[in-house]
Amino acid sequence: MHHDDLHNHTTPAPRRGASFFQEPHVAGFTHRAFTKAMGYDETDMARPLIGICNTYSELNNCNAHLRELGEAVKRGVWQAGGFPLEFPTISLGEIYLNPSSMLWRNLAAMDTEEMIRGQPLDGVVLLVNCDKTTPAALMGACSADVPTIALSGGPALNGHFRGEILGACTDCRRMTAEYTAGTLSAETYRLAEDNVFRSRGHCMVMGTASTMNSLLEALGIGLPGTGATPAVDSRRIRLAEETGRAIVDLARRGLRPSQILTRQAFENAITLLCAVGGSTNAVVHLPAIAGRLDIDLPLELFDAISRRTPLIANLRPSGSYQMEDLYYAGGIPAILRELLPLLHGDALTVTGRTLAENVAAAEVQDRGIIRSLDDPFQPEGGLSILRGNLAPDGAVIKHAAATPALMQHRGRAVVFKGMDDLRARLNAPDLDVTPDSVLVLQNVGPVGGPGMPEVGNLPIPQKLLQQGVRDMVRISDGRMSGTAYGTIVLHVAPESAVGGPLALVQDGDEIELDVPKRRLYLHVDDAELARRRAAWQPPAPAYRRGYGQLYLQQVNQAPQGVDFDFLRGCDPVTVTLQPKF
Repeated sequence: MHHDDLHNHTTPAPRRGASFFQEPHVAGFTHRAFTKAMGYDETDMARPLIGICNTYSELNNCNAHLRELGEAVKRGVWQAGGFPLEFPTISLGEIYLNPSSMLWRNLAAMDTEEMIRGQPLDGVVLLVNCDKTTPAALMGACSADVPTIALSGGPALNGHFRGEILGACTDCRRMTAEYTAGTLSAETYRLAEDNVFRSRGHCMVMGTASTMNSLLEALGIGLPGTGATPAVDSRRIRLAEETGRAIVDLARRGLRPSQILTRQAFENAITLLCAVGGSTNAVVHLPAIAGRLDIDLPLELFDAISRRTPLIANLRPSGSYQMEDLYYAGGIPAILRELLPLLHGDALTVTGRTLAENVAAAEVQDRGIIRSLDDPFQPEGGLSILRGNLAPDGAVIKHAAATPALMQHRGRAVVFKGMDDLRARLNAPDLDVTPDSVLVLQNVGPVGGPGMPEVGNLPIPQKLLQQGVRDMVRISDGRMSGTAYGTIVLHVAPESAVGGPLALVQDGDEIELDVPKRRLYLHVDDAELARRRAAWQPPAPAYRRGYGQLYLQQVNQAPQGVDFDFLRGCDPVTVTLQPKF
């Protein structure tokens, strides 16, 4: 639907809420009576029914303020003539969940889809924030295809400590490395802990939460300002109220995610991802979201867009600033306006306007944070897709956060069979490792992890830290936090646990990394690799029952988004309800 068609579309869409409350006989009687039990009346029930999908949880610090945001959304819904009812779904917090929040992203997506599908909602607001809550909610909403707007809780404020700005969890890692190396005292290390994360909100560097929530604007599924407005800023509350008003209009028009999240919208999102030096995790989440709409996003598309998109945002961990600074500099709308020559500006958004119209008035306030296309921080975007005999289906590196001298490197492998092996041997004094070694971590992919945990940024061995080494080439089939940095190759596919070539690497093998040529190569001849393959045995499955078993049986690989194969596709809900009585 073109945006002019949207403006001219005045016929109200059929409403599931009306069908629900107006059903004849005992069904309608019961629906109305039970709703009245909550204190609502027929006037409320005559309005479009808006579901507030809330991922609030006290076991998820990033989402712990979403109750307040939900109340603001409800005010906006009431103002616009809607009837808001809040419902919870699974909340995935990076800090509390073990072994990895990614293990349950698909479960959360199923929860979201089925609650939207099973309830008579005319529209949905997705309240999200921490890393996996955003893609999970979008995946579910896309499959159900009910009019939807996503609203994030926003980034936390900058940390401050002894005249230095701190960011979680980039500085968590940096300071831990210095403490391990003996260059930071225990007292300073402890005091920094009190100052790195000082407000509500998600991580304030351009990590995965900042990345995914910024991409909501480029996708057109979130209102302008969703990406960078600080969580504790009153303007975040006003944005929530505006979102409540907007979803009622969207529901009345019947505009669905499948009409907004087109191939062009995903290309806009990838362009923004590359321009801001965003998280490598988006290379997993975006194909998973797109797959729910039967849109393929091959890894080559990410690489091609990265090559043509300059890095124009100076944000940690690739740059120097954080999300609070970005907001004052003009926010995501200002970046999108700079990027318009590279974007599909006519893409429709949930505002009823095009992306270009949404950002027409945006202005850059600080050129030290947001550059122009003609004067970028780097000539290409922050991501590269690698291939070779070690990653025949691809791997990803965030070269914007890596060491330039290591972009072309050849070294001997030091191999760890999994996290237990890594913990046992990484800091052993007799570990045969040098600064030129290539650290290889196996069995941390979707199946091997299980859940593809964020452990790809494995620490530098302690004896090298004490020698002053702060980066070296690291390769795994896992992921890393978007707040991490270093010369780290991730998402190697196929993963080692299913027999990918990474499983065959042994100590002493020579590995070649060549980012300019997009090459990742294991210098072992085919005959030797065949011999090793014949002797290889898969690891024992991590789960034998329950959701874990389902996950191991159905999950696909990183290039396909680590979704379940049976969840791909869109199955829009209909207005017609199945009678229960």
